[in-house]
Amino acid sequence: NIRTMPERRPFVRLPTDVYPVNYGLCLKPDLIDFTFEGKLEALVEVTQATNQIVMNCADIDIITASFVPQGGEEINATGFNYQNEDEKVTLSFPTALQKGSGTLKIDFVGELNDKMKGFYRSKYTTSTGEIRYAAVTQFEATDARRAFPCWDEPAIKATFDIALIVPKERVALSNMNVIDRKPYPDDENLVEVKFATTPIMSTYLVAFVIGEYDFVESQSSDGITVRVYTPVGKAEQGKFALEVATKTLPFYNDYFNVPYPLPKIDLIAIADFAAGAMENWGLVTYRETALLIDPKNSCSSSRQWVALVVGHELAHQWFGNLVTMEWWTHLWLNEGFASWIEYLCVDHCFPEYDIWTQFVSADYTRALDLDALDSSHPIEVNVGHPSEVDEIFDAISYSKGASVIRMLHNYIGDEDFRKGMNSYLLKFQHKNASTEDLWDCLEQASGKPIAAVMSSWTKQMGFPIIVVDQEQQGEDRILKIFQKKFCASGPHNGEDCPSWMVPLSICTSQDPTCTKLKVLLDRPETIVTLNGVSPDQWIKINPGTVGFYRIQYSSSMLENLLPGIRDLSLQPVDRLGLQNDLFSLSRAGMISTVEVLRLMEAFVNEPNYTVWSDLSCNLGVLSSLLSHTDFHEEIQEFIRDLFTPIGLELGWDSKPGEGHLDALLRGLVLGKLGKAGHKPTLEEARRRFRDHVEGKQVLPADLRSPVYLTVLKHGDSATLDTMMKLHKQADMQEEKNRIERVLGAIAAPDLIQKVLSFALTEEVRPQDTVSVIGGVAGSSKQGRKAAWKFVKDNWEELYNRYQGGFLISRLIKLTVDGFAIDKMAAEVKSFFESHPAPAAERTVQQCCENILLNAAWLKRDSDDINQYLLQRKAAPV
Repeated sequence: NIRTMPERRPFVRLPTDVYPVNYGLCLKPDLIDFTFEGKLEALVEVTQATNQIVMNCADIDIITASFVPQGGEEINATGFNYQNEDEKVTLSFPTALQKGSGTLKIDFVGELNDKMKGFYRSKYTTSTGEIRYAAVTQFEATDARRAFPCWDEPAIKATFDIALIVPKERVALSNMNVIDRKPYPDDENLVEVKFATTPIMSTYLVAFVIGEYDFVESQSSDGITVRVYTPVGKAEQGKFALEVATKTLPFYNDYFNVPYPLPKIDLIAIADFAAGAMENWGLVTYRETALLIDPKNSCSSSRQWVALVVGHELAHQWFGNLVTMEWWTHLWLNEGFASWIEYLCVDHCFPEYDIWTQFVSADYTRALDLDALDSSHPIEVNVGHPSEVDEIFDAISYSKGASVIRMLHNYIGDEDFRKGMNSYLLKFQHKNASTEDLWDCLEQASGKPIAAVMSSWTKQMGFPIIVVDQEQQGEDRILKIFQKKFCASGPHNGEDCPSWMVPLSICTSQDPTCTKLKVLLDRPETIVTLNGVSPDQWIKINPGTVGFYRIQYSSSMLENLLPGIRDLSLQPVDRLGLQNDLFSLSRAGMISTVEVLRLMEAFVNEPNYTVWSDLSCNLGVLSSLLSHTDFHEEIQEFIRDLFTPIGLELGWDSKPGEGHLDALLRGLVLGKLGKAGHKPTLEEARRRFRDHVEGKQVLPADLRSPVYLTVLKHGDSATLDTMMKLHKQADMQEEKNRIERVLGAIAAPDLIQKVLSFALTEEVRPQDTVSVIGGVAGSSKQGRKAAWKFVKDNWEELYNRYQGGFLISRLIKLTVDGFAIDKMAAEVKSFFESHPAPAAERTVQQCCENILLNAAWLKRDSDDINQYLLQRKAAPV
């Protein structure tokens, strides 16, 4: 069962005999023909004589190229040899370019593509309904080469002087502030906009935007001008992000103890955008939904999302932009770090969000699930060819990366961690660094064996399961602890079992919030003695759920812990962690799923949003699994029973004094009850939906998703038509997305087809097609089959639309992950063998593995689950 990754193409980095010192770049985009003209004058250094210059270049035609040695005669290039496969061009010169400085001049043309990468066009509608285009950039990882010929590797840093020739009524932005704006001599409708010289930086962080925007502006307490650019007429919607950004910059200034190095920072909402956002230095680009907040129409989860994304991208201004990874192998450090510190920052700005508990549900458990697969990968992956880079923008780099940094921060302590961070940033500012460089700085600051501990988490894939047993000796509790690799298919029992350096913390019921003992488990097993623990106290490993591992307690230890869930004496994050570990053990076949269902029933008094959210997620997985059986209705009943008490307590309307988390919880619970067919919830949702559509009483933003989902799940073609109408009328991208995500809930087969066809129409932005199709696949057994068939039938168009890119991986995962029949794994595998998607190879393997795991789980446990649900129904209440 050894899976081999396909042969990697040979890949060679650019030669080092010529490198850039400064790029003088002037671009003139044509927003009607979707082309652009460019002039590059790069100051370069020749380190050894050569008669050719090799650069990166993709989809660009070079018209002329020449080299002027300092104080010498211009030498014209005699040939341009494009290596399209490697996205390189070789410029040949008739004589050798001698050692020393010179200027490389290139005139070129390119296209403003519609692939959401490189220099591309983004479509928007003006207030009068006219369709127009903006010209925008997305260069990470390797697409600056689509905008201008360059040395497109993160370690080849240079300064940039950028000028843009644009229609005079358009806004033109780049990394730096505008220093000059003057009429363009050849055409009175154009202006030439010049920007200040950038600091020394990597090509993937260069950015420019030309379009129509409004903005709101403020100054951070440390004197940086902050602007949020919005579509015309929507400046109001930039205020929330502006507030977050102006609070965040000083927070990072203080945390890193290094000032923000540019005079300004702009945050801008882009209509067509593949990622969530991109940290270009001084000009951060966002999807509209990751930046714009409308006080009346935005829900609480959107505000939280915007706060996190702003926190993430601003952290990169230091960690990534000022100090940059040496090569894409170290991408995880950039992304994992920013994905961790975004929570630190939001916790600072909005303590009422209880955001660290949400981290565990959103990032930590997601990473554990993916990393338990045989087809996972280590955090650090050797990357060569550009097509391999997209593959590692995944939950391992981001979420596992963030989780191990959170564990590391906890192990080192905040003070030493900050000390180490500061020395790392100062030592490598304006340069490049590798993972080891950070470990060195943290090791020096803390005196702990950071490199040894961390390499066990970054260089090998997977994580341990910690198995614990106990015995009482007088007033002492003796714990027997051992580790083995956790696999989604059951424990790893092979000979050569990897092991980790595991920072363990232990607490007792005497004080569940306080760690009684810390140990570094640096071998397969150990014995730990806790003094002064009376027989009636329980023991909890990993308080705060910070360590990146799962735990299997002996049955007596688990029995003792369960009352801590009912009486809420365990912290919320630990109630969540305990339930999530057991759920995962049941999927791996190490315990019966029935034990988890019993445990779930202990959560009747649960008040915490995030704990409910994680429970809900796991019940969703189970419900999807059991849609392959004939007792799917029984699990719906279980869900209704579990969620009804909290639903009644919350009611439909917010009460005075409620906050952010209450709003999130109400939406979650009503959505869960509605989807599971809870009659009173369904009736109330229909009533409120009618009033909303008729304009009698507009639904509060936080109730829209649950209400839309509920009425669609139990709706007919008239319901679908009404939703489509709401979609068309929505002025806000957030509302359009909200509707797109739930359309797939509709049940009738002909209407499912209608939703799938809608996904590919002009009505849906290209990046959002994925969530419409995913919504169909995730809603029902019929939906799953229909969505998979639809993806196969329209593969060419979908693949072309996303050209590799990580959206194609997301599409595949959303479509096929829920199958639970062995032969589906074979079908998926063979489809992608004949329709290769290089950037999604690993995703395809992970999906096939998940399908086989689901099938095994179903075979193993479905009878027991069925029995349990039937007994439950028969039992007197």
